[in-house]
Amino acid sequence: MSKRNSQASKQAARERIRAQQEAERRREKRKRSILVGASILGVLAIAGGVSYAVMQNNKPGYWDEAKDQKLVKPANTSGANGTTVIVGKASAKKTLKIYEDPRCPICASFEQTVGPTVEKDLKDGKYKVQFVGATFLDNSFPGEGSRNAMSALGAALNVSPDAFLAYKKALYSTDNHPAEQDDKFKDDSYLLKIANEVPELKKSAAFKKAVEDGTYDRWALEVSDAFGDNEDKVEGTPAVVMNGKQLKGADGRNAPMTVEEFNKAVDAEIKG
Repeated sequence: MSKRNSQASKQAARERIRAQQEAERRREKRKRSILVGASILGVLAIAGGVSYAVMQNNKPGYWDEAKDQKLVKPANTSGANGTTVIVGKASAKKTLKIYEDPRCPICASFEQTVGPTVEKDLKDGKYKVQFVGATFLDNSFPGEGSRNAMSALGAALNVSPDAFLAYKKALYSTDNHPAEQDDKFKDDSYLLKIANEVPELKKSAAFKKAVEDGTYDRWALEVSDAFGDNEDKVEGTPAVVMNGKQLKGADGRNAPMTVEEFNKAVDAEIKG
């Protein structure tokens, strides 16, 4: 092979190598472009997802929006926002305040044990009862059952005081009252199912509509606010107050949870 041919061959070889290298560089460039594009899309997707999540988290919940609803006060209430609920004979000289949260299991125990005595005392005119509702368990055990049940109680009160008392009794019954972690009262269908146990509510189309429409949702929030500002300095439920004094059971700390303890505490205040 001549020197010239040898040099030509080497030159051709170098050209082939440069061509291969250039082709390889183009392929790498394309790959990098694709990866960068995919990364940008991924970042945008993540950013979009985060933005959406932030928007959703910052979006007002239903009960936040309910604060702006028109306030509808149930019949048989008094006070500036209709948050005063008093039942019983007008001739009764004493008033017993009972503080309760619909989701409260101890309130359920109180109603199941002492409730029949309170019911009898009301009929006998021994005292009137002012019910003060609370909904703080919706914060302690996240949910909305206390507020939703309070709204339904407002709908029952609008029908009549007797319907209110019967419905409250049914909500706290052993068959219907859920564990405090179980937010069953958030479902209107469950509240309406319980209401079927109260003849006056079962036949009331107005009650059913009020529950489904959330007519008294704003009122339930007002009731909750009234509990937060209560003059008796009650912080938990159940609580029983007469003559401005929180009545206690045998332990000296909690509300009376037996009929004997309850009668002893109430009778002492009535006589006093």
